[in-house]
Amino acid sequence: MKKNSVLDRNRDPLRNVKKAIGLVVAIIFIFPIIWMLFVSLKPDGFSTTNPLDWFTPPFTIANYIDLLLNSMILRWVFNSFIVALITTVLTLFITSLAAFAISQMKFRYKNIIYIFFLVGLMIPGEATIIPLYEIAKNLNLIDSYAGLILPMIASPIGVIILKSFFDSVPKEVIESAIMDGCSYFKLYYKIVLPLAKPALAAIAIFTFIGSWNDFLWPYLSILSETLYTLPVGLPVFNSTYSQAYVLPMTANAIASLPVIIVFLFFEKQIVKGISFTGIKG
Repeated sequence: MKKNSVLDRNRDPLRNVKKAIGLVVAIIFIFPIIWMLFVSLKPDGFSTTNPLDWFTPPFTIANYIDLLLNSMILRWVFNSFIVALITTVLTLFITSLAAFAISQMKFRYKNIIYIFFLVGLMIPGEATIIPLYEIAKNLNLIDSYAGLILPMIASPIGVIILKSFFDSVPKEVIESAIMDGCSYFKLYYKIVLPLAKPALAAIAIFTFIGSWNDFLWPYLSILSETLYTLPVGLPVFNSTYSQAYVLPMTANAIASLPVIIVFLFFEKQIVKGISFTGIKG
């Protein structure tokens, strides 16, 4: 069977064409990143009318040193990382508990509660911004890490994915554990949760990326420059250099490198997460 599949692939008349198209598409997508890195290595104030000059010497890392020492880029990277990490951890904990309760525990109106989670998927996040801001203001959460994190940990899609996954756990396993005296909480973290690692990984990936890239809520809820996240801080930084290329590109490169490194390390998990959730885009 394996030999036949290899032969079939070799006989595909469009195989080389598909490879060529894939290579061209990959180059198109990666070219802006390469251009950004080359521009970031140019001397401050460098300008040219010939696009090819961006890819030829001179090059310098003085821009990186200057921004890392004399700007708040590192602070914004730290803020984005802390907010995304804590949001991801809390989201996994809360959504997994809610999904486990709806899936495995018996109580009144649990189907109605589940419908509320489904309805939550149909409400765009922008529609909840005003009441969310009012609640955060009344609770004195504006301009704080708590104000950045707590409103973002509600994830209806996480509950729905995990609930569907928990439903697939064999009932015999659940019943035998309960007969052996296993409490619901032990059943949750010793049996059900370890089986849900693929689903948890998918939710963690998309929650982290969503929090890292979130702009609207941090833009509205943060007033202090020291609490800016990257999506909020970079436009403010770039606006002060609206006529220049080099320093804004250096700032964007510094902001992009952590994400690129994470992607290179967790590429397989990200692809599995996309295939697991069925998300296309």
